[in-house]
Formats: sequence, structure tokens, C-alpha cells
Amino acid sequence: MSSTAGGATASQRKKSPATATGCEQVVLVLQGGGALGAYQVGVYEALHEAGIEPDWVIGTSIGAINAALIAGNPVGERMERLNTFWHHGEQATPAAGPLDWFGLGNWVANMNVVLRGIPAFFEPSPLALRGIRANLGVESAAYYSTEPLRETLERLVDFAGLQGGATRLTVGAVNACSGTMRYFDSRDEALRVEHVMASGALPPAFPAVRIDGEPYWDGGLYSNTPIEAVLDDNPRHNSLIFAVNVWHQTAPEPESIWQVMGRQKDIQFASRADSHIARQKQIHRLRHVIRQTAATTSDQPRSLPHRGTSVAAAP
Repeated sequence: MSSTAGGATASQRKKSPATATGCEQVVLVLQGGGALGAYQVGVYEALHEAGIEPDWVIGTSIGAINAALIAGNPVGERMERLNTFWHHGEQATPAAGPLDWFGLGNWVANMNVVLRGIPAFFEPSPLALRGIRANLGVESAAYYSTEPLRETLERLVDFAGLQGGATRLTVGAVNACSGTMRYFDSRDEALRVEHVMASGALPPAFPAVRIDGEPYWDGGLYSNTPIEAVLDDNPRHNSLIFAVNVWHQTAPEPESIWQVMGRQKDIQFASRADSHIARQKQIHRLRHVIRQTAATTSDQPRSLPHRGTSVAAAP
């Protein structure tokens, strides 16, 4: 038996843990986090080695790129494609030198990325030299060009195979004009490389990506952990969800400017899964009350004083 992109044959895949727990699907949720997205590769590798393959992968920002690399490839090729992508971002570690004595070694490495970009991901945009007030258009108003990323994704992801594939892919992006979040789902539409690039288009570093005539930015600006896409899915399914958090929601109070900057990012991008789950519990309880009320009233006549008669309430 052959497998489509993102699919697996019976011999490739062990018994799903979702089935063992009474759930209908395994869902992998990947948040944004830049270079921290490399941690997500390790998480998927652990699942993969345990014989757990997701039925649905949801991602935003760098999580959307990893999600596309997973869902857009057969099970046997996923780790190879993930490793190929992340090897592009590796920086050679220079030998210790005089700058390290002054604590400037990392600064030099970071400046190299700022000035040159990362091969196969992004490169400096010459248009940015015109200044931050130049009217370049939303698709060019950024410090870097992500055209290298387009070429990389088109080479590593089978976008044609996503449509109707065994593994569902959802990526989130925020509309640059309306400020609203939109989830692009392979179940409902054909996903292209633009959808994944839009989900990772973090301004002002990266330019907006236009989809259906509208400009979109990184979905992490609105919701960095898109677990609500699972909880609000229709029709609803019992799901076993693996949500990978790379930001710390709680931490000791910062003491240095560097620690303050790091803590600010933690708070801004940390998972809101707890609040989403609490809201879902409230909705679940409300549905339960409505069902109980409907079941009770459907069997009892309801008096209508102004008519002087009684009718059974419609179920």
C-alpha cells in the first residue's frame, strides 16, 4: 500500500494512543518561538520514535513551518526534512578568541545574522536602505526578504499532497488590516507555500504575505499557541492533544535588563492554553445544562396562560 504526503501505512504506524484512550484523533500544536522551534523537532522525534503520528498538526510562526514539514511529507521522510531545514539555520561555532574574553563572542555571531541573514530562510532587503518612513508597500516594508524561505519550503514540503492527505494541517495568520486571526485549514482549502510563509511573517523583520488579496502577518502576534483551533473545531471530536510550549509562563522576578527583555518575551508569547481550556470547560458545562434542560422539558407539558392550553416543548 502506498502512502500520501503525511500518511502512513499500517506497518509504518503503531496503534494510535488516541484509540487506546478512547479519543478520535491525535493533535500536535506547535507555537511560535523563532530558533526555539528546534525544540519542537525533538518533541516530534520522541513521538515518532514511540510510534505516535499526529492526525492533525496546527502551528503558528515557526511552529507553522515545522507543522508543514511534518504534515507535508510521508511518515518515513519527516525527520529527514525537518533536520534538513534546521541544518540550514545552524551557525558554525568559531574557536574561542579575544572577543570572548570580553563577552563579545555571541554579539559578533548575532551581528553576522543581522547583517547577512540565514541561508535558505531570509536575507537583507535592499529596499530597507531607503529608511523606515519610505512607502514600500506592505509586502516590501521589512528589513529582510523571505524569498529564500519560499524556495526552501517548496523543495521540502509536498503542498499538492496536503490536499486530501492523511494528516490535516492548520496554520494561523493575522490580517494586517483588520487585526483578526484566521486559520487556514487543509481540510477546507488547498494550502500553498504562501499560507505557511504568512504564518511566520513577523514584522518588521519579515514582510506581510498576501492571500486572497489580503495581507497577513505572523499569527503569533494574535495567538502564539493556537490550541483554540482544536477546541473550536466543528464537528467536535475527542482529541489527544500534544501542545509544545517553548516560553515560560511563570518565572522568578528579573534583575537585569537582559533578564527583563527575556521575561517580556515570555509573557508576550507564553501559552494561553490554561485560559483556553478553562473557557472550554465552561462551554462544556453550559452544553450539559442545556441538554439536561431540553431533556427535562421535552417530556413535560408547558402551560401557556394566555391560550389556556398546554403543548409539549419541542426537543
